[in-house]
Amino acid sequence: QLSCLLKMVTLHGIPKDLDSYPKDLLLFLSPSDYAATGSCSQFFINIGKANVDVLPREDPRRQQLLLEALACLKIPGTQINEENAELLGQLLCDLGGEYIRASGGTLLKALSHCGSFLPEQEEAIRDVLSSGNTTFGPPAAWSAFTLSELSGLIPVLDPNILQQIPK
Repeated sequence: QLSCLLKMVTLHGIPKDLDSYPKDLLLFLSPSDYAATGSCSQFFINIGKANVDVLPREDPRRQQLLLEALACLKIPGTQINEENAELLGQLLCDLGGEYIRASGGTLLKALSHCGSFLPEQEEAIRDVLSSGNTTFGPPAAWSAFTLSELSGLIPVLDPNILQQIPK
């Protein structure tokens, strides 16, 4: 439906008020098409607010959006700072394990809002949490507040981490 709606909306070119349309619609538009109405960073800020799960995880368009977002935001290498993490929004849920490891605890809160993870992402999240080099500290120092902050990541925790958390 969104793809069809986009065809109708863009029948006579990209409308100047495209930002007022539902953010999910932008998932079917390329950043170069959007360039006529705004910057690529504004496009990805809007994409970050969209429900990326409208596109299946394995959809090439979803992967292409992530690659273009990383290029647009000029993210060198695999380390993502808090500002860029905020701009990427829901696209963070598709980052590979190498980004999660390199960014340390920076991505944990944002990742806790993702619906599901690939095995390599889960392993990277466990590695980061086990290291204790996050704002949450080592699992042995976690409190109920810490667990509520990480609530979306609890299913990812393995027995090694769970046993360290104080009762």
